Amino acid sequence: MSKAFTKEAESDDDDDLALPPLPAGGKNYITPAGYLRLRTELINLIDAERPKVVEIVHWAASNGDRSENGDYIYGKKRLREIDRRIRFLTKRLDIAEVADPTQHHGTDQVFFGATVTYENSAGVSRTITIKGIDEVDNLQGEVSWVSPIARALLKSREGDEVQLMTPGGLERLEVIKVLYPAPGTCH
Repeated sequence: MSKAFTKEAESDDDDDLALPPLPAGGKNYITPAGYLRLRTELINLIDAERPKVVEIVHWAASNGDRSENGDYIYGKKRLREIDRRIRFLTKRLDIAEVADPTQHHGTDQVFFGATVTYENSAGVSRTITIKGIDEVDNLQGEVSWVSPIARALLKSREGDEVQLMTPGGLERLEVIKVLYPAPGTCH
């Protein structure tokens, strides 16, 4: 049977991507650096990467039989991936609310963008930075502002004790230090 008239799987080009959840009525907060990084990625996809792949697909299509043409098949798949990422970034940037953490520099209260050092009841301390859903890097100690730990810490101050519900039960955390980037510095 010829593959020319077979329908591709619907999930390959699904426009309804699983976006990380936002609280009801919540905003999609993001730092200025995170917004810039996502916008740069979007512009690169539109202006550089997509045109290169389109050129490869066009060249591969001109070679004739597309059913066994690896460049054509891979190129079309890559185009779908790029278009999906472009749609995702466009939607997320449209609803993004840029919140500059340098505005809170010098305060000891936890808000979006804070780097917080806390200690649990066992005396183990940990430092996290509260960032937007779309910019978090867990390997760098960053957590989303909608995560349970961030929600427990938000609006607390240095010296406060907060409670965090974990799978192991209620845990008490003490806020040790709260830092924000200085105005004019890289976020």
